[in-house]
Amino acid sequence: MGNIFEKLYRDMTMFLTRITLLFTAIIGFSGCKNKPEQPNTDTFYLGGDLSYVNEMLDCGAEYRNQGKLVDPYQLFGQKGANISRLRLWHNPKWTNYSNYKDVELAIERSKEAGMEILLDFHYSDTWADPQHQVIPKAWENISDLNALSDSLYGYTYQTLSKLYAAGLLPDLVQVGNETNIEVMQDSATMNVDSINWKRNITLLNAGLQAVKDFSTQSGQGIERMIHIAQPENGLWWFKEAKENGLGDFEWIGLSYYPKWSTYGLNQLSIALDSLIKTYEKDLMIVETAYPHTLENVDEAHNILGEDALVEAYPATPEGQLAFMNELKKVTLESGGRGVVYWEPAWVTSACSTKWGQGSHWENASFFNGKKGNEALGIFDFFLQF
Repeated sequence: MGNIFEKLYRDMTMFLTRITLLFTAIIGFSGCKNKPEQPNTDTFYLGGDLSYVNEMLDCGAEYRNQGKLVDPYQLFGQKGANISRLRLWHNPKWTNYSNYKDVELAIERSKEAGMEILLDFHYSDTWADPQHQVIPKAWENISDLNALSDSLYGYTYQTLSKLYAAGLLPDLVQVGNETNIEVMQDSATMNVDSINWKRNITLLNAGLQAVKDFSTQSGQGIERMIHIAQPENGLWWFKEAKENGLGDFEWIGLSYYPKWSTYGLNQLSIALDSLIKTYEKDLMIVETAYPHTLENVDEAHNILGEDALVEAYPATPEGQLAFMNELKKVTLESGGRGVVYWEPAWVTSACSTKWGQGSHWENASFFNGKKGNEALGIFDFFLQF
């Protein structure tokens, strides 16, 4: 009998939590002057993940265009970027960035520059990727799946409520980042080889439902995205996820780095076309990059080296732009609706990462690190066809 009463108590607690969230949101919405928005289905998104910008500025980094110091957010907007992707960690004690406060500032600055917002929930206190999906420390002792999914739901809903109250609501929301493996796992027992689909779908669906419920109650047209790394993984992942009950969403998000993909640029359209037609979703490349040099200007080892190069696209500013323009063309002709460059403003600085001082990405940024971070020709990538 004790177990029955415990279950009834837990279910009632979850029900009351969701009712409280809904009631709080309704009160907030009633006093909000924002007009209901609907997504623009004609938009082809071209933008960058600008999650590092606030940290770079605090670290003393400077950005230049034709020799003049510029605000990086404004520069991206002026050059034609129409979307800013921003990651959100749950409670990252190891850094002052990509937490709620930092993301709120980045959204404000991005919106001021005229860009729409793709908010990327990692559901972790640190990097989430195909090898690491670590549960937030605040939730690591929650063993009951229903309680855990309710925590995820509440956190997602409350985050959107706070952003809405601040006039900083995103246009699109990623429920997880590169969720090739099971989400929110114990770091000591990380399983990268198999997925407990019942658990995985329950958690992902909680996030999807939270965004949908908030969007409905607020009258805002927020669209939802599921993000998988590399197109070949998208082919099997979405098939298995659908078979196991993945809920509705609007966007397929993909990372595409030739270095880690079995699909060459001349084959990419096959995978994109298949995903779009099979699942009838919009599709966006939300992470990609290409080096403009193989030289390193600091002590931090660069992630994209010679092994990241594609034939006919040298590691030069011209090669970088040519690769990105071809990727844009392939995505558009395959029926995709956008390409987002990962961390184009992650330049070298006096600050350090977990792995070294400086930037591991400056040779793939949009700036020439040897010339005071002068803007490169790659900004022409943002020009629409």
